[in-house]
Amino acid sequence: MISISNVSKGSIIRFKSEPHSIESLMHRTPGNLRAFYQANMRNLKSGKNVEYRFSASDTVDLIVTERKQYQYLYRDGSDFVMMDNNTFDQIHVPEIAIGSSSRFLKDGITVTIVFSDDGAILEVELPTFVELEVTETSPASKDDRATSGTKPAIVETGAEVSVPMFIQTESVIRVDTRTGEYIERVKK
Repeated sequence: MISISNVSKGSIIRFKSEPHSIESLMHRTPGNLRAFYQANMRNLKSGKNVEYRFSASDTVDLIVTERKQYQYLYRDGSDFVMMDNNTFDQIHVPEIAIGSSSRFLKDGITVTIVFSDDGAILEVELPTFVELEVTETSPASKDDRATSGTKPAIVETGAEVSVPMFIQTESVIRVDTRTGEYIERVKK
């Protein structure tokens, strides 16, 4: 057990018997009340966000984790097959461990898998930005390219991303895997 004041963003704790990742932790001292910590957490089993107020004297169970690099190979039903870069062992990762960013998984991409001390998969971290080819989007006329609007585009993984009007089919774009937003066009 560790004091809540020693926990930082990104730590994984056991909260109500389930693993939770700390998304944000703020120390608050309102007027004449006692200080507390406002925690925004993500349940790693269900994927739901949880908000909780910890007393400044509360202790939490910090989960010891191990991070390993794996390469995404292919999808097998609802699981994703990953290969250890060092031992070449393959494991099946459930979709819930990856979350909504699974729609940006591209063959051969390297991800970081976070394991708990008992060997269970807690979460999968994709690179912050991935480069994907646009496979389908509506053609833009000369007038559209001059405006600052957006249009939907389907990328090579099947995900839909809102892109600027000047993006054409076969363009390569950089996408933020955390938010699913278009960042920039990649020149090759």
